[in-house]
Amino acid sequence: QVQLVESGGGLVQAGGSLRLSCDASGRSFSRYAMGWFRQAPGKEREFVAAISWSGDNTYYADSVKGRFTISRDNAKITVYLQMNSLKPEDTAVYYCAADPILYGSRLYEASEYDYWGRGTQVTVSS
Repeated sequence: QVQLVESGGGLVQAGGSLRLSCDASGRSFSRYAMGWFRQAPGKEREFVAAISWSGDNTYYADSVKGRFTISRDNAKITVYLQMNSLKPEDTAVYYCAADPILYGSRLYEASEYDYWGRGTQVTVSS
């Protein structure tokens, strides 16, 4: 069992930066693939970024590529999402997700993840 708690959200002006953290608890976290998703009001949850259990492979949505960076610290049992050059369209609730067996293209699919946090709100003003 893995529990995930997101933090680091808030209100920022366009062009600004935020760093989200996802603190995990539970056994074998270092073997879990991790993902970040977001959901804006009235929209479906969408993929943002993912990272393999080793940290060697990262994946990004085209909309955030070059602006967001996902990383993990298995010693601290934490996954980060560094968000730079934020835009108003990045406004959403951001969720952290984990799964012990995902890899490759399956990392892009929200339905494939077994564990979810409760989310943290990110609001980007214009």
